[in-house]
Amino acid sequence: MIEMSRAYKMVLQSQGFVVSELVMRMGRRSICLASFVALLCLGSTLATQEKRVADQTCGSGFQEGEVEFFPNISKIEYEGPSSKNPLAFKWYNPEEEIYGKKMKDWLRFSVAFWHTFRGDGSDPFGSPTKQWPWDDGTDSLEMAFTRMRANFEFLKKLGLNRWCFHDRDIAPEGRTLEESNANLDKVVALAKQLQEGTDIRPLWGTAQLFKHPRYMHGAATSPDARIYAYAAAQVKKAMEATKELGGENYVFWGGREGYQSLLNTDLERELNHLGQFLKSAAEYKKKIEFDGVLLIEPKPQEPTKHQYDWDAATAIGFLQKYGLKDDFKLNIECNHATLAGHSCYHELEVSRINGVLGNIDANTGDAQTGWDTDQFLMDIAETTQVMLSVLQNGGLAPGGFNFDAKLRRESTDVEDLFISHIAGMDAMARGLRNAAKILEEGTLPSIVKERYASFDSALGASIESGELGFEELEQEALRMEEPLPASGKQELAEMVFYNSI
Repeated sequence: MIEMSRAYKMVLQSQGFVVSELVMRMGRRSICLASFVALLCLGSTLATQEKRVADQTCGSGFQEGEVEFFPNISKIEYEGPSSKNPLAFKWYNPEEEIYGKKMKDWLRFSVAFWHTFRGDGSDPFGSPTKQWPWDDGTDSLEMAFTRMRANFEFLKKLGLNRWCFHDRDIAPEGRTLEESNANLDKVVALAKQLQEGTDIRPLWGTAQLFKHPRYMHGAATSPDARIYAYAAAQVKKAMEATKELGGENYVFWGGREGYQSLLNTDLERELNHLGQFLKSAAEYKKKIEFDGVLLIEPKPQEPTKHQYDWDAATAIGFLQKYGLKDDFKLNIECNHATLAGHSCYHELEVSRINGVLGNIDANTGDAQTGWDTDQFLMDIAETTQVMLSVLQNGGLAPGGFNFDAKLRRESTDVEDLFISHIAGMDAMARGLRNAAKILEEGTLPSIVKERYASFDSALGASIESGELGFEELEQEALRMEEPLPASGKQELAEMVFYNSI
């Protein structure tokens, strides 16, 4: 038996644990988990703030070696805008009806497994800054099981029933493809077991085709046919895992599908290979009868200098060229939109009007940074614009809002995981309330309608229907007086918008 420190023993005993029995039950992981429990209990004992520590039953989750990962956090509840409790919703009231649907049905929130349970605070300039008490930092199968259990507890306490994953985030890469597949099977089996008796399912799954050195030149666009084949095998398995867990969508993010230099790149060949890869994915989806939606996630660059699905318009053009528009929709990430020089609102509207808006990765970047910082989206003006698109799209189902966002490097407390998601959910809920008010009140839509009123005239209707060609339009122009354009009323539109939030 590994000896624990006197301080840890005292704290555990003060909470009613028989130390010798506890350590025997914990076995080889005693020193790690005993420390974890002791610190949690100590925090529970010392906590005095009125509602920040919502559960004083430290250690109650110990059953057959399992620990409650967030013992001092109770299920997050709606308390309304006047609440000062950081562990409560102020604007997100899931059962409240807004614009004809419950908030939870408009928003369909999802937790990103990779940021929440694999994020360690590292960045290109610094080492990790955080390691959660239950996590030993290894990529073992045992630790994968632990993280999955933590994920399900986190979801339940947030009141959410959706999460997203990369295959290699939830299960370790093996020495061979067979070993990697076996690892994934084991973790998926646990996740399926944890799903029992709940409505928790993946919003989407995907394959991690960018981290391993084999993908340094790309996956579907690699110049090595063997790597193309390996990537296809990995996507096949990840799609099967997503289907097994009842996932509603499957995402393709091509972080390495692009180039660093055109001097050594056969651009046409790489694009054709990518088109064929996605065709094969669509065919396999049908073969295994996976009902989920296939999604492409545009991004202009990073890590490649140029990524082939640069933005929504580029991705739509690609899908049309390769005959894939009926098989795919887009997953729009707000931070990727700004990297492409657009607003998130722009990318959503381009997707919406082309009938391919499928899902949203709700995050943002920093205007002063210029790279993909994956921060939680809390700008209420931006969330209102996002929700204007979503309401006019009739919703996102079977897509939703995935929090592809991570804690700041300097945020290292376990409760920060909850606070960040609560803040992000409240921001989107405020955006939903504002957008519904704007559309129901009608002033902003009427400004837009008035601006294009001339196209509701006989001449405008004939132009839109294609009845008039250049010769006929020339005759119309010769008969009319010099047209004087009306004011665009941009400032009025902005006034109305900002007065509504």
